[in-house]
Amino acid sequence: MPSLIVVDNPKHWPFDIPGVEVVDARTYLTHQEYGEIRGVKVFNLCRSYRYQSVGYYVTLLAAARGHKPLPSIATVQDLKTQSVIRSVSEELDELVQKSLATIQSKRFPFSIYFGRNLARRYDRLAWHLFSLFPAPLLRAQFVRNDKWQLRTVRAISTDEVPESHRLFLLQAATDYFAGRRARPPKRFTAKYDVAILVDPSEETPPSDEAAIKRFIKAGEGMGLRVEVIERDDYPRVAEYDGLFIRATTAVDHHTYRFARRAAVEGLVVIDDPESIIRCTNKVFLAELLARHRIPTPKTMVIHRDNVQNIVKELGLPCVLKQPDSSFSRGVVKVDSEATLSEQVENFLSDSELVIAQEFLPTPFDWRIGVLDGKPLYACQYFMARGHWQIYKHAVSGAPKEGDFKTLPVELAPRRLTRTALKAANLIGNGLYGVDLKEIGDECYVIEVNDNPSIESGVEDQVLREELHQRIMSVFLRRIELKKMGIPVE
Repeated sequence: MPSLIVVDNPKHWPFDIPGVEVVDARTYLTHQEYGEIRGVKVFNLCRSYRYQSVGYYVTLLAAARGHKPLPSIATVQDLKTQSVIRSVSEELDELVQKSLATIQSKRFPFSIYFGRNLARRYDRLAWHLFSLFPAPLLRAQFVRNDKWQLRTVRAISTDEVPESHRLFLLQAATDYFAGRRARPPKRFTAKYDVAILVDPSEETPPSDEAAIKRFIKAGEGMGLRVEVIERDDYPRVAEYDGLFIRATTAVDHHTYRFARRAAVEGLVVIDDPESIIRCTNKVFLAELLARHRIPTPKTMVIHRDNVQNIVKELGLPCVLKQPDSSFSRGVVKVDSEATLSEQVENFLSDSELVIAQEFLPTPFDWRIGVLDGKPLYACQYFMARGHWQIYKHAVSGAPKEGDFKTLPVELAPRRLTRTALKAANLIGNGLYGVDLKEIGDECYVIEVNDNPSIESGVEDQVLREELHQRIMSVFLRRIELKKMGIPVE
């Protein structure tokens, strides 16, 4: 992707970086040639991004032209929003305290040039702030009372870079652009770029390495360049046309920030941020499914005023669930009133509301995979040996899993598929895994998962490569619709 540095006056950027064109803002905004070029990354170094200023319009028109501006309008707004600054300060608190521990003054101005600071010891802090506020040149202000806090972050122009920093700025910019060019050579001319977000540290990721490779192969087979990215690649989100999240999602987590940023930048996102919000909170799901009369195990939303009704309503044993539980964590079966009281108190100490459900023992749970409003796969996940859940987590070591059986969707009971589609369609049109229990002639939705597992040899056991091709073809179709300005239904 070619790069443009846009400044108020080219004299304000007296550096020559191979492969990077410098253009003044007026020319970029008014010359037809810049409106017609495609696939451009625009680095906006104008003096001001205030509303309706020249710098504001550079970013605004870059987005309208299908270019990738840095900063984006979303970043410009985040920099002005104090609640966002406070949230970032809390999120990075441990890193901030550790990084600034030796600073004696009460205030500390912190310059960030293309994700770097002059002092190498601050590189990690600089990169994280750049990741959260992707803008070429930033200045943060930290203040210390009882501890260090981030007070402000703002984008700066080259005029505000001290003369003594200029050589470092040139080096940081040169390294940044060289790093982006230092990728493996392109093997083909791709129509679009799709990123797959993974977390190598995850114990039970939604897709294993072999599955990720199959997604890459499937995408390339239809003209998509597919690249694996990780948490530290947040500043690069705008370089892509699509984002496929293959790391376990949560709202208070970097996966949600990636999804939100990608959606704001106009990417096709699976999982989209709204699906993450809806699926990762079981209180929301319980209310949603009940309101639409989707059959579920008998369920109660528990708070401190109705704890005494659990046994009367659900009986024992019953199941307690933290609102944001996943992969069987944060889910417990209680067999006695004493254990119930203890576990409810533990759960309510972390959340104002928790979920309690009647216990419905079955040898396996069904999962119907749903993509784009259509059934994709059908699996039976058997309970771990000697346990009532699919995953049995140990104090140490990897969790033990039960066996599985994958069937053609057409062979799954039709009532299960119909119910799964009804539940998934309440969430959106992304990729979901609907977990159900079948008891006699009845079926019950246990939960709807965004970011469902797709592991090599498991969910793709029936469709094999076709499953990965179907998912990547949804990316291709939606990206093409977006490029034509047609809403994705």
